[in-house]
Amino acid sequence: MTTETRRSAVGRAAQGTVVAVLAAISVCHMLNDVIQSLIMAIYPMLKENLTLNFVQIGLITFTFQVTASVLQPVVGYFTDRYPTPYSLVLGMASSLIGLILIAFASSYAAVLAAAALIGMGSSVFHPESSRVARLASGGKHGLAQSVFQVGGNFGTALGPLLAAFIVLPYGQHTIIWFSLVALVAMVLLAGVGSWYGKTLKVNRAGPGKEREAIAEMTHGKVGRTIAILMALTFSKHFYLVSITSFYIFYLIHTFGLSVQSAQLYLFIFLGAVAAGTVIGGPIGDRIGSRRVIWWSILGVLPFTLILPYADLFWTAVLSVIIGVILASAFPQIVVYAQGLLPGRVGMVAGLFFGLAFGIAGIGAALLGWLADVTSIAFVYHICAFLPAIGLLAAFLPETAKPKVPGSRGKR
Repeated sequence: MTTETRRSAVGRAAQGTVVAVLAAISVCHMLNDVIQSLIMAIYPMLKENLTLNFVQIGLITFTFQVTASVLQPVVGYFTDRYPTPYSLVLGMASSLIGLILIAFASSYAAVLAAAALIGMGSSVFHPESSRVARLASGGKHGLAQSVFQVGGNFGTALGPLLAAFIVLPYGQHTIIWFSLVALVAMVLLAGVGSWYGKTLKVNRAGPGKEREAIAEMTHGKVGRTIAILMALTFSKHFYLVSITSFYIFYLIHTFGLSVQSAQLYLFIFLGAVAAGTVIGGPIGDRIGSRRVIWWSILGVLPFTLILPYADLFWTAVLSVIIGVILASAFPQIVVYAQGLLPGRVGMVAGLFFGLAFGIAGIGAALLGWLADVTSIAFVYHICAFLPAIGLLAAFLPETAKPKVPGSRGKR
């Protein structure tokens, strides 16, 4: 049997497993982000138990997000050169330790240490699992990124709901039960790592298939395009952190809701974010990443401008619209950037996931300070203008759209 025939046979066998791999990595992303979102979901409890102010609340998010953001591009760069399939399991083990620590944390320092450990776990999980999703995509990179990312969105949405009905009524120590979530994820990731390692041995030349996607682009143009994508990521995630970190407090302050009721509204918003993630990937595969990015970042602006003036009913409605539209961009931003830098899949994923985490961390700290010195309502008036940065999408070149394997003869 020739090498080419053997690769073809292995490829056909692997094709039947890629759906299972995508499903597994999406489920693991959900479990990973359930752990992450528990931290933010129990902010009201931590604020009361440890007598924290909004600046300290913001610094918890800052610690988690910055730990993840600083390490993610480094992890991605390293694993691009030296793939380490079972690093996913080690990353989840770090999150497990952080989860156990926060369950019994009786000091602010312990909470910060737990947040840092969970951030370290995310710094390994996101670039490597994004690479697995692309490897299993079959050329449908937008769809694969959407499937991968929607798991995280669903986990982020599920965390506050679980906190509202389990942690808040029964106390901080009940977080220890969520260690089972991390253990299940570790088992699944061990299986994914096995597939990942075997596939890498067969498909060493994979990154070269995409080099033609940027054949006509200069290094300077690639650099400018990456800078624009980073600015768009900034506008998206800085606005999102105003919701994920302070939406509960905004609803309580503005409409007098209970903590549990406010958690449900946050769950609705995060569910809309999950829906937008699912929608954005497949549409981008059909009409191009640039169009989805343009529509998503800038198209949300009218709704963010109206939100601070809406009553409770319309606040809920607008939050759903904002979540769907805004979230549709990120899978395509990652896919677009990976097409610009073929062979640097992990580094690009780490850069943009890391940038998203870093922006969220810095944004949480700054918005917490702003809420303390002004009001939580004022924060939403200011953040409403952030999507205007989406005008920069007009400068994204169409030629950066990656080609699906098998279309080489088409020009």
